[in-house]
Amino acid sequence: MKPRITEMEKDSPIVVGLDIGTTKICVTVGRRSGSNKIELLGVGKAESAGVNRGVVANIQKTVQSIREAVSLAEGQSNVDIKVVNVGIAGQHIKSIQHRGILTKHDEDEIDRLDVERLISDMYKLVLPPGEEIIHVLPQEFTIDNEPGIKEPIGMAGRRMEANFHIISGRVTDIKNIKKCVDNADLEVSELVLEPLASSEAVLDEEEKMAGVVLVDIGGGTTDVAIFHEG
Repeated sequence: MKPRITEMEKDSPIVVGLDIGTTKICVTVGRRSGSNKIELLGVGKAESAGVNRGVVANIQKTVQSIREAVSLAEGQSNVDIKVVNVGIAGQHIKSIQHRGILTKHDEDEIDRLDVERLISDMYKLVLPPGEEIIHVLPQEFTIDNEPGIKEPIGMAGRRMEANFHIISGRVTDIKNIKKCVDNADLEVSELVLEPLASSEAVLDEEEKMAGVVLVDIGGGTTDVAIFHEG
């Protein structure tokens, strides 16, 4: 019998995805390989009894299903699962457009820290009570009044503006998901909007540039994401 891989022993990073759905809870285990690909090592699925329309309605039942799915995935992959990337969806998810501005006072060149500072500012937006930002997605940048720039790093300029797509969710629903994962003795590495996670798996850059609609039909909710010009 081969010794189990743990988070600290592996040569290649192990990535675990957890999808808490209305009809089933699914855990996938993969290993990063070359060319940004993931080699699938194992899958575990369990019936979901504590989720209603994409939202946790019963903590105890959801935890039980998570543990069952994790156990099956561990058996298939021979990996000790401790850290998971968790998908989030449901009718409480909202998205808005917002514009940010950053004026530099030192160098003339835009660097990564400038972009990160602008993104960080978006996380400080005041949302309606009970909502929390999940993702801040830069769409296009304007450098010194020159619009339509996709990659601003390295460009000369002192004033940078950007259009952002901001995705938020209900605080209580986010907390309940994290509580279920915590009670299942797991740690959340990242909370990911499920249509975005699906797009990484099934869409290529050409499709996103040309324009494509991604439809994810689930047992309790159906998610739609529209991509255009990347």
